[in-house]
Amino acid sequence: MNTEPPRPGLFARARSAARDAFVAGLDQAERNEWPYDFRNTAHDGQLPPECDWRIWLMMAGRGFGKTRAGAEWVCDIARHEPQARIALVGSSLGEARAVMVEGESGILACSPPDRRPLFEPSLKRLTWPNGASAHLFSAAEPESLRGAQHSHGWCDEIAKWDNSAGRAMAAWDNLQMGLRLGDRPRLLATTTPRVVPLVRRLMGEEAADVVVTRGSTFDNGAHLPPRFLQAMRRTYGRTALGRQELNGELLEETDGALWSRALLEQCREVLSVDPMARVVVGVDPPASAHGDECGIVVAGITEAGEAKVLADASLARPSPERWARAVAATALAWKADRVVAEANLGGAMVESVLRAADCQMPIRLVHASRGKVARAEPVAALYEAGRVRHVGQFARLEDQLCGLMAGGDYCGPGRSPDRADAMVWALTELMLGRRGKVSVRSF
Repeated sequence: MNTEPPRPGLFARARSAARDAFVAGLDQAERNEWPYDFRNTAHDGQLPPECDWRIWLMMAGRGFGKTRAGAEWVCDIARHEPQARIALVGSSLGEARAVMVEGESGILACSPPDRRPLFEPSLKRLTWPNGASAHLFSAAEPESLRGAQHSHGWCDEIAKWDNSAGRAMAAWDNLQMGLRLGDRPRLLATTTPRVVPLVRRLMGEEAADVVVTRGSTFDNGAHLPPRFLQAMRRTYGRTALGRQELNGELLEETDGALWSRALLEQCREVLSVDPMARVVVGVDPPASAHGDECGIVVAGITEAGEAKVLADASLARPSPERWARAVAATALAWKADRVVAEANLGGAMVESVLRAADCQMPIRLVHASRGKVARAEPVAALYEAGRVRHVGQFARLEDQLCGLMAGGDYCGPGRSPDRADAMVWALTELMLGRRGKVSVRSF
């Protein structure tokens, strides 16, 4: 009977001095193998479930060790199954190579010298000495997965895959249809949780088909700097961003919100190549130097009339001089045509502060006659109509958008949706104002 205690987590929880003393007692062959035996340092959530599964969804916070777990899983398959044909799917080919293969926790770093695969970047192929192989794919090119056959697959950061035109779902479906080699085809998907269609679909699959591993950044605390963990707890511990990115929670939708996370994901694009006809910087100044955030959001409009949210440069509790300098620098960096700033609390002083900070472009002061939520409603309608895109991810801004409730309430995070209000001013100027090229009436 095997009485050996399970190793997962045992050495990860041990003090470094105890680990070093144990390793010092090994013979040379054991020492050579030690760094490459993942069971020695893995925590429980990084090892495959013991039940019979087809899809393993590892959905956890940043720093949990998802990439290391994925790379080690692939290496273990290649070691024991010479006939394995493995698909490595990233959000782009660049990320698949930089993170999954060549990264600090990637496949090459996890492989012992005598079992390291040959990587041929031009062929997008890894080949192990025993004949097992893996090919790199981009989720942004779903057709590249059509027709290819595999016995295993590792999909990294599936919540980051491009959702426009249904690319993420198409890439997943094409991979599933090609996962037909061997007796037990299996697929590992690693990701930080976000409410995107693919993640929601996997969470709704049959329990016998999909096994979900959940976890937080702090589960891997033995391998992360204590000061980093302290800073993360202090800065993000109680925020929605922290719940998602650190604790690994899949944030649910708020009933009655003007924006849903699913809607925001549908309007996201990784990179915009369309030239901007106009660019403006929306500003929601704080009431005082010790008040709320200063919302500073950059948005543009294309010749075709599509609006793009380009950047969020907002600041927390800045002095008037600091936020004014930030606005001026942001407008200069983005070659903005105009700064649109709310002036309810400061009047002409807002423009004076901006001019003192050497803000050279035209400044338009706007006065709010309605509440923040009421002003946001026609802008939310533009999103529903597919007229606005987010170029990248703006977590704090998007958290505020999802807290704006139809009917006039704001349910957080924070006391005031300053970032969201700055974005609303910018998009109103571009799409709904007198100078806007497109009107909400054109739906």
